[in-house]
Order: sequence, then structure tokens, then C-alpha cells
Amino acid sequence: MRCAAAGATAVAEDTDQVVVTGKVRSGAGSGSGGAFVRLLDATGEFTAEVVSSAEGDFRFYAAPGSWTVRALHPRRQGPVGRVRVRSGVAPVDIAVA
Repeated sequence: MRCAAAGATAVAEDTDQVVVTGKVRSGAGSGSGGAFVRLLDATGEFTAEVVSSAEGDFRFYAAPGSWTVRALHPRRQGPVGRVRVRSGVAPVDIAVA
């Protein structure tokens, strides 16, 4: 499992990885930087964590499957996002209030 917070998205066609990427947004809809974004597997086990960029962007490289993404912000709370990824890139936006 590799993870990164920002940059270009590129997944080779012959790879067994998918990209779970998104943005943590404030209640006003703008990006919310500094959030701890966690990736949980299908059983709810912690797999990886990144800090969102200043613009709220985050990215995980993972195996195909079902994932839960949870954002924890020092000054805000937010829901979780769930995604099932078979191949390619899966966008997930999380609003924190």
C-alpha cells in the first residue's frame, strides 16, 4: 500500500492498483487542509492515513475492493465516504462541518 496527498494521478493498465482520491471540504464547500484522512478496508480495519493538502486533496493507492474513507479534522467533524473500486480512479469527497 502506497499513499500520497497530492500530485498527478497515473495508474498503469497492467497494475493491480486502484486510486482512491478526493477532497475534504468545509461546510462552505472550499477545500479543508490539514485533515487526517484514513483508509479502512472492507472489515473496518485501519490500512493507511494521509494528511490532506492545503487545498483538501488526498490520494491512496490500494488494491481493488471496498474501502471506507474517513476524514478527521482538528476543528471539524465529518462523515465517512464508502467506495467500491474495481479498476482505475474512484473519487470521494468528504464534507466536514
